[in-house]
Amino acid sequence: MDHLPFFPDRGSSIAGQIDGLYFAWLGLSGAVALAVAVLIVWFAVKYRVGSAADRSVVDDAGHHRLMRRIEIAWTVIPLVLFIGMFVWSADVYYEAVTVPKNALPIYVVAKQWMWHAEHPNGEREIDELHVPVGRPVELVMTSQDVIHSLSIPGFRVKQDVLPGRYTTLWFTATHPGEYHLFCTQYCGASHARMVGRVVVMEPAAFESWLSAHAGAQTMAARGADRYRQFGCSGCHGANATVRAPKLEGLFGKPVQLQDGRSVIADERFIRDSVLLPNKDVPAGYEPNMPSFRGQLGEEDLLEIIEYVKSIGNVTQEGVP
Repeated sequence: MDHLPFFPDRGSSIAGQIDGLYFAWLGLSGAVALAVAVLIVWFAVKYRVGSAADRSVVDDAGHHRLMRRIEIAWTVIPLVLFIGMFVWSADVYYEAVTVPKNALPIYVVAKQWMWHAEHPNGEREIDELHVPVGRPVELVMTSQDVIHSLSIPGFRVKQDVLPGRYTTLWFTATHPGEYHLFCTQYCGASHARMVGRVVVMEPAAFESWLSAHAGAQTMAARGADRYRQFGCSGCHGANATVRAPKLEGLFGKPVQLQDGRSVIADERFIRDSVLLPNKDVPAGYEPNMPSFRGQLGEEDLLEIIEYVKSIGNVTQEGVP
């Protein structure tokens, strides 16, 4: 069932699992709370001051065996139930945070008080997000100012959006239509106005919507412009005279650092390399890269990251 009374319609592949887990926890916690409350009231009434209840201590083997069994039962049964719920919750959580490899990336920058989304083909949206039905979508998100939190109740997903780092959220929309998008972290005077909508379209309609904006520069092309504008190719290019790490095929690969650690060259690593170049210095290189903090906005950084993703193993001279 995709509709529950007083709940938003389920619009994603994981929404049913989230609802099932929620109601299971609600039912189990409610049952335990009700049982405890009933026992408290029953004992309070039965053994109230002045009642005729038998308070004598029974000291025989049969009574002790019975009490031991009761103690074991009220310890083991809740333990098994809650361990089972924990395993179920962990399984749903693992699925919710494991982004499929074929997910469509969309980059989101939160600002006071708006959502700025950018598709790899260069299409930009404000307080709207167009996605195809039936295909996993990965949102790579950061904040330009304060902590925000992106929530799509119909998809049963929510993720904090933090300044200075990237967080991800993914979903697979299952039904075409429009869904509310909210910021659920108080972020300033106009927090209540930081709302938007997610437009889920059939794949063919989504491709037509994207192709209608095919004249715009792609994110990778804009990133290449930034790359040249700030002189990055002078050090990282194929014909550079300065000895610096090459970026072809870098994204997603392990990088050995001077301090002996190994990290994956993901969005965070590239962002930190631009803004905090002395934080993670690759082994075999000098920490002589300047910081571009204050010179690049979050959108610029995401476009440079998309450019680094795009060059793969090709030579930079072959990239338009």
